Amino acid sequence: MDPYYLGFFHFFNLQQYFEAHEVLEAAWLPQRHGPDGAYYKGLIQLAGAFVHIQKGRPGPAVALFRLAQGNLMRYAPVHHRLDLEKVLALIEAWKARINTGDVLMTQNRIEGAPAIELLDAKS
Repeated sequence: MDPYYLGFFHFFNLQQYFEAHEVLEAAWLPQRHGPDGAYYKGLIQLAGAFVHIQKGRPGPAVALFRLAQGNLMRYAPVHHRLDLEKVLALIEAWKARINTGDVLMTQNRIEGAPAIELLDAKS
């Protein structure tokens, strides 16, 4: 698998969302108009939403979650070993958390932040 793609998940799961965004952008830019362009863009937007959460900007976070949903849903249910149904449910849950004010930060870490794992190659 593409090392930039794998790097995205590595940084995302460490709550290094800006870095996740940056590393995947390196894979997205050359093929942004190709068949996976919207997929990578959606993942970049997902990471960007969490950057906004870390910075205490709920409005932009929700806006990026919505954009990410729109880009990722066309690749559901599974694309490049990513269970997009789970990711889309995660986005809905985080939009709800933001809307209810249920987002807690401790030392720039989001409490209860999600981790995203790829499915086994056999899946």
